[in-house]
Amino acid sequence: LTTASLRLSARSLLQAKQVPKRLGTISIVRNYSSSPAESAPNTKAYIDSGVIKHVQNVDVKKVLVIGSGGLAIGQAGEFDYSGSQALKALKEAGVASVLINPNIATIQTNHSLADEVYYLPVTPEYVSYVIEKEKPDGIFLSFGGQTALNLGVQMQRQGLFEKYGVKVLGTSVRTLEVSEDRDLFAKALEEINIPIAKSIAVGTVDEALDAAEKVGYPIIVRAA
Repeated sequence: LTTASLRLSARSLLQAKQVPKRLGTISIVRNYSSSPAESAPNTKAYIDSGVIKHVQNVDVKKVLVIGSGGLAIGQAGEFDYSGSQALKALKEAGVASVLINPNIATIQTNHSLADEVYYLPVTPEYVSYVIEKEKPDGIFLSFGGQTALNLGVQMQRQGLFEKYGVKVLGTSVRTLEVSEDRDLFAKALEEINIPIAKSIAVGTVDEALDAAEKVGYPIIVRAA
């Protein structure tokens, strides 16, 4: 490639202007209606028709945020960042925040973000202790990675959220259970007629061999 090869003559430029070029495609999605008034958004109508579910306002003055704990493969800085943003949003909304996270080497454990920080293990026992002491109105499980999700399922099954009157904010524990459990997730997809690949959860090599015979080769084996 030389400088000379980059020079374009006036004739070639003129020809380029006459040849139409398709540079890309822009897709536009809109509501079609007979008049502009019909396409205007009507939130109340959507709610009344059931298209949009009405969300009940929850009086929340203090929230407990569950951190991700120690760093691990597949669970690191992204949860520290999301948790930090959650704490900032709570502060901007005027909601008091309490954080439990044993990892001091994180941004979210900075005392300028949360009103109270507890450097305790993320377990049902220690979280119950913090709930008893701080008495939060709600708890966030969505910003602590797999550690926080597993904790939420454990505490729900032990009846601790109901015992202390704490609301799980954001994704519900039932949704977490369905999305995390392979069998429940497969059944949920089948109920709404979404096709999925055949799968069987196993715990031993013998069970895996039996499952492979039922599903049929070739198969993919992966850790849950």
